[in-house]
Amino acid sequence: MSAPVRLALLGSTGSIGRQTLEVAAAHRGRVEVVALAAHSSAEALVEQARAFGVGRVALADEEAAGRAASLLSGDGIVCGAGHAAVAALAEEAGADVVVNALVGAAGLRATVGTLDSGATLALANKESLVVGGELVTSRTQRPDQMIPVDSEHSAIFQCLLGEDERDVAALWLTASGGPFRGRTRERLAEITPEEALAHPTWTMGPKITIDSATLMNKGLEAIEAHHLFGVEYDRIRIVVHPQSCIHSMVEYVDGSVKAHLGVTDMRIPIQYALSHPRRWPAPVEPVDFTQLGSLDFEPPDVETFRCLALALEAGRAGGTMPAIMNAANEVAVAAFLEGRCKFTDIDATVERVMAAHVLEPLESVERLESLDAWARGQAMEMLA
Repeated sequence: MSAPVRLALLGSTGSIGRQTLEVAAAHRGRVEVVALAAHSSAEALVEQARAFGVGRVALADEEAAGRAASLLSGDGIVCGAGHAAVAALAEEAGADVVVNALVGAAGLRATVGTLDSGATLALANKESLVVGGELVTSRTQRPDQMIPVDSEHSAIFQCLLGEDERDVAALWLTASGGPFRGRTRERLAEITPEEALAHPTWTMGPKITIDSATLMNKGLEAIEAHHLFGVEYDRIRIVVHPQSCIHSMVEYVDGSVKAHLGVTDMRIPIQYALSHPRRWPAPVEPVDFTQLGSLDFEPPDVETFRCLALALEAGRAGGTMPAIMNAANEVAVAAFLEGRCKFTDIDATVERVMAAHVLEPLESVERLESLDAWARGQAMEMLA
């Protein structure tokens, strides 16, 4: 048996992080967890570190890192503090694979650090590519160094295996439509955070669940697909598929379409990112096609769900616009979850911040971070 994959997990206390540890626990002979990082959940991180016997941990929040270091005193586990410590964790731990499941634009530096270290990046932080775009893809050292974990992009990645990129006619990203499919714009204004957090098919963290409800998530995924697979936006199609059984599709120039089907369980794409190019048995029930019933498809309603149109507009503009759009969205989503704005204020805020931005070419991570802070400030002022 080959040596186990040395895994560093960033964002270990979130939804994707916890499911990654479930996969690691199910394949202890194949996966060795060597490092864990989180934002501020010190107690949960300490519990995970002890359960998996890791040698290094880091927390982006320095106060939380202090609590973790105190709890780990005497355990022999190195505890880092701050965003830089999280970004450097993969290289310091000697990881083979890094799962970046950090939430939001904070994952960009960790993505760059992982790629620079030479480790394989299992990317669950879509904002890295949304914000960083060409800055990220230019850092890859080999074709398979970056493997997507999002179910849609994992599906496309697998449908492209063995194919010539010149034969690709279109990528089809499927969307569940979220919990408010079919609602009018007027009814969206009445939605509560509790209603928006009740996703019909997937179990995810709060931020990505709201993004799914606004359809922003699908816009972010289109930008991510553009960078991951080098496909122009006019060849990236989005279709609402409520059953979420088909995770995405690739259409070829001869009219053939490859579709990736499976149960709605994030452990499958997570596990594939760790096992690639092999496949391991997964602890899930396979699809029973005799019981599946119909598969429905419909176009997305971009007039009602404005976030999708705004994300695609930002992607086509390129440069710094996706970073501005993403930052404004993160602030507006947080405000909605805290009850400080309406559901429909999310896209309104994003649109206003984008309109106030003067487009620039991508130059550096530092400039992106500066513009990210500017956009967040603008969004906060508008929401206030």
